[in-house]
Amino acid sequence: MQKSIISRNNININGKGSKAIVFLHGYGCDQNMWRFVAPAFEDDYKVVLLDLVGCGYSDPGAYEYHKYNSLDGHVADIIEICDVLKLENTILVGHSVSAIIAGLASIRRPDLFQKLIMVCPSPRYINDEVTGYIGGFDESDIAEMLDTLNDNYLGWSSAIAPVIMGNPDKPEFSRELVNSFCRNNPAIAEQFAILTFTGDNRDDLAKIKLPTLIFQSSQDVIAPMEVGLYVHEHIAGSSLKVINTSGHCPHLTAPEPTLSGMMDFLST
Repeated sequence: MQKSIISRNNININGKGSKAIVFLHGYGCDQNMWRFVAPAFEDDYKVVLLDLVGCGYSDPGAYEYHKYNSLDGHVADIIEICDVLKLENTILVGHSVSAIIAGLASIRRPDLFQKLIMVCPSPRYINDEVTGYIGGFDESDIAEMLDTLNDNYLGWSSAIAPVIMGNPDKPEFSRELVNSFCRNNPAIAEQFAILTFTGDNRDDLAKIKLPTLIFQSSQDVIAPMEVGLYVHEHIAGSSLKVINTSGHCPHLTAPEPTLSGMMDFLST
């Protein structure tokens, strides 16, 4: 069972500690996106890196369209991984859509987790005129984006990667993200994109009871400042740390302040 799950999610475990810290990557990415942050925890933690099924170097045969037709499929995988690997007092770190996956896992099984770190989370990307919620995109923007993805996945990947990454002075990060997108099956990527960009998990935020740290990039087109503030306001007792960087991936573009913020949070 353990061997099967390790293969399914391409799990890599490093570190000397008994307490676990699990890193979950965002849409279209893989575990390598944590390479500037995760190694710093190996002296004190059991560091668990994985690829969500359908992403990176996970087992392509493990993807079931009906299972992963909601975020619950990935939530179930994270819980299963923690149970089978017998992880205790786990710190769960999630980026972007995986910040929401991590939050949902903590709601379902709070006994497994000690603290939650959300990097650029968004519970809803689409603006809601009725409530005044600002998600960053009109519904027509998301529909157009998904149509483009469906018509020309590789072209869409090349266009969206610089928007996600920001930092035009560091084009190598955008190229890396394009390459990551290109490793994914376009049909799976489309299904995951629909879940990511049309979902609405605002009501789930109040159910998160773990001590939570939220990272927000100061300039993020994908999840603007209003989103980070919303998440902070709706998770009781949470902390918000704004990183002075552009783009949706501060763990890549600004790893030092991201790592410092994580260390400070975990030391209290």
